[in-house]
Amino acid sequence: MIAALLSADEQRQLLVLARDALVARVSGFPPPAAVDGPRIVTGAFVTLHHRGDLRGCLGRVETGLPLVHAVSSLAAAVADSDPRFAPLCAAELDAIAIEISVLTPPRPVESIEQVVVGRHGLIVERDRRRGLLLPQVAVEHGWDAPTFVAHTCFKAGLPADAWQEGAQVFVFEAQVFGERHEST
Repeated sequence: MIAALLSADEQRQLLVLARDALVARVSGFPPPAAVDGPRIVTGAFVTLHHRGDLRGCLGRVETGLPLVHAVSSLAAAVADSDPRFAPLCAAELDAIAIEISVLTPPRPVESIEQVVVGRHGLIVERDRRRGLLLPQVAVEHGWDAPTFVAHTCFKAGLPADAWQEGAQVFVFEAQVFGERHEST
């Protein structure tokens, strides 16, 4: 995780905007106008948890959009576009906690010894395959760096040792913040 890119007020603005965009999408309404919030252009992910369990996660390493617009778009899309999950329904909204990850630009690493669990997220690329895992994933699963890299290879549809066979490994950092809901 990185030092703060965004102030506490900017984080709150983005969380309110993400919640409004999510509710609008699930309710069939147009997305809210993203007027207030950070205008920096950077990558971001929006993750949904339902009673503590992953319920969806979508993002982009590079959005080309100001962060306020990227978060609004991603929060709406994650309601029904993560192929791993059925579309979110209105009855679930009160039990959903939103988490936002604001990314630094990725940079290549020469060796997996440079991967710092808890600080770095990973991207593994080879040919046309690409896998990405956010920094918090390794911490949540208690993985060491080699295990984290192996799982990122799997996410790309590659063998666990693809990083030894020509796949490129990139690291990035993230400022992660979110709503806190009690598991019930």
